Amino acid sequence: MRLTHYRNHSRLSAAFYKSIVFTGRARLTPSVIAVPASIFTRRVRPAAIRTVGFSTTARAQHQQASMSTTEEKPEGIASQPAEVPKAEASKPEKEELPPLSDHEFKTYNRLAERMDLFHNHFRSSWNLLWGACTSGRRPQGMSLKQFIAEGVQFAEHLTTHHGIEETYMFPQLAKKMPEFKSGRGSGAAELLRQHREIHAGLDAFEEYLRQCRTGEVDFSLDVLRSKMESWGEVLWTHLDQEVKTLGAENMRRYWTKDEMRRLFI
Repeated sequence: MRLTHYRNHSRLSAAFYKSIVFTGRARLTPSVIAVPASIFTRRVRPAAIRTVGFSTTARAQHQQASMSTTEEKPEGIASQPAEVPKAEASKPEKEELPPLSDHEFKTYNRLAERMDLFHNHFRSSWNLLWGACTSGRRPQGMSLKQFIAEGVQFAEHLTTHHGIEETYMFPQLAKKMPEFKSGRGSGAAELLRQHREIHAGLDAFEEYLRQCRTGEVDFSLDVLRSKMESWGEVLWTHLDQEVKTLGAENMRRYWTKDEMRRLFI
């Protein structure tokens, strides 16, 4: 993870993050990036996000009814269930806890809701790019310049997102949650190791698109696909696993309701 890279992107991404946190939309003006605004205005209803950590039958039914609002993993990317890493759990795995009220669930699930708003944007961007690679054609009405800009912006936002997490969010959570502890090599928590795996491919993906934008190399969908294949599986696993780790049923094992309200993330 290169924090200098994150800082270089902070100005570009500020408008995106501010708009998602306060409106639930990813809104980008022409001064930020020259891509049609319609690409980034897909609204994700909070109801689709509040299913994270549901433990009752009613919540499970609500989840099934809301699934259509969440981006699905594209074909060609292996599926793996998102799980809270067992080796990193510091509390009994099968500790019996009383059911949460709706108000308690909302308090404990707050971070998962917000995280999934960001992650749904990344899922949508990946699907747009990957769909073009697998179909052999760009989305209708999108020029090559716009398509390349979409890919570069995707890489910039994901880099900024991870930089913010590792600088501000994870250190707070790691005070009680081993799932977010930092460290070198295998000493880091699985979610942080996933960041490193993602960026091993993401950095090369971004560099290729930047070279295409400047004309240093010719653009090819086949080449772009080869730049995405190595890290697609870990990206999708990470996007799901991180949200589940922040879900109400896991967070309640580490934090009180008052502590949850005070967490500044």
